[in-house]
Amino acid sequence: MKTQKIALGGGCHWCTEAVFQSLVGVKRVEQGYIASTGKNSSFSEGVIVHFNSEEIALKTLIEIHLHTHKSTSAHAMREKYRSAVYSYNAAQEKKAITAIKLLQSNFDTILVTEVLPFSAFKASRESLHNYYQKDPEKPFCKRFIDPKLELLMTQFSKNVK
Repeated sequence: MKTQKIALGGGCHWCTEAVFQSLVGVKRVEQGYIASTGKNSSFSEGVIVHFNSEEIALKTLIEIHLHTHKSTSAHAMREKYRSAVYSYNAAQEKKAITAIKLLQSNFDTILVTEVLPFSAFKASRESLHNYYQKDPEKPFCKRFIDPKLELLMTQFSKNVK
């Protein structure tokens, strides 16, 4: 098994965690706060996705990420919810940049998602881990997470567990 990891940020880490926990080939999702370098060194909500690259491609993970958060919106909360793919090495950075460029044609407006170097991670408190799995009937889950999971079933059903 060829396990890799990629860090992703864009929306609430509860939502992002639930999306990626639903995918074939994803072995583990760590929910918390991610920092990059330079002007992006502050922590922003995100997840680290551990995946088997023989079961799901990095490009597919990035495509799902772009479709399941507001990847074209430069909204006022971008400091807390930075739209990013955090790479762990130069090869992964190059693949992520290429994937985003190729996927841009699937969107009517410009993607704001950046590819940034991963610098640090702080896990969210334990009580928030597996947020959706613990109680999918919560109003937050119904309002925000269920529509993302429905999108997965509609557009990416072959990748859903």
